[in-house]
Amino acid sequence: MSTAEPAASAPSAPLGVRKLLESHGLRPRKSLGQNFLVNRGVLARIVAAADVTRDDVVIEVGPGGGALTIALAAKARQVIAVEKDARLAEALRLELEGHPGITIVEADMLKLTPEALLRAHGATNRYKVVANLPYYVANPILRQFLEAEAKPELLVVLLQREVARSIAAKPGDMSLLSVAVQLFARPTIVGIVRPGSFYPPPKVDSAIVRLDVRPEPAVVAPGETQGLIDVARAGFSARRKQLANSLSHALEMPRDEVFDRLTRAGVAPQRRAETLSLEEWGAVYRELGHVRR
Repeated sequence: MSTAEPAASAPSAPLGVRKLLESHGLRPRKSLGQNFLVNRGVLARIVAAADVTRDDVVIEVGPGGGALTIALAAKARQVIAVEKDARLAEALRLELEGHPGITIVEADMLKLTPEALLRAHGATNRYKVVANLPYYVANPILRQFLEAEAKPELLVVLLQREVARSIAAKPGDMSLLSVAVQLFARPTIVGIVRPGSFYPPPKVDSAIVRLDVRPEPAVVAPGETQGLIDVARAGFSARRKQLANSLSHALEMPRDEVFDRLTRAGVAPQRRAETLSLEEWGAVYRELGHVRR
């Protein structure tokens, strides 16, 4: 289990975060992407974007300095905050034990399932997710929740700005991440967050993204989502190539056959993967998905 590094000569930080870290001999760990959100206006905007009410259970991934945890608990019925850093999790337990409705769980969220986490803390499968996600873990965390047996109603996540743009992209700028997320949810960029809103400040802008989870996956049946993602991955495997060439190479199919199947799907074989809509990927999957089964 990872632990926070001992404190050294830490730069100035807003009092709440500095007090928490210094009183427990900790400092932010770059290796864990620990940039703690401290701007109260941004905290309020995230809570508002999640439409948190007294009926809600919220899973928070990476509570950091606890500022967002407290803001969520002021509105929610229960906040289950999952922290990977053992020493930081213990510090949060000590600091937040007087706040009703907050549970600090020391764990790597990627080694849990949402169903097991909720069950262990007496919650139903009706929940929301709020998280400040480091770049390196954003994609697997999002997929974990979006593909879970018990999916959240919505997610509000703070991401690196470029990752947020990729998730919310329209045809012409689509990526494999766009397809994989939009298959399960409708993304909206709520706002941009500057580096000064964090301690320590990151080197890039961030963005608040709201993901409204679809009742059922778009364009394919629930059991076919991985197949569509696999076909899209093949299409994006050589982004500068025409779609027919990328798919032919990645799926090890004759180009003429791929050409014919794309034409039947209503997609010009000369197009590039980033130009396809989600609906068009569904049509391509129906023509080519058998190859990945």
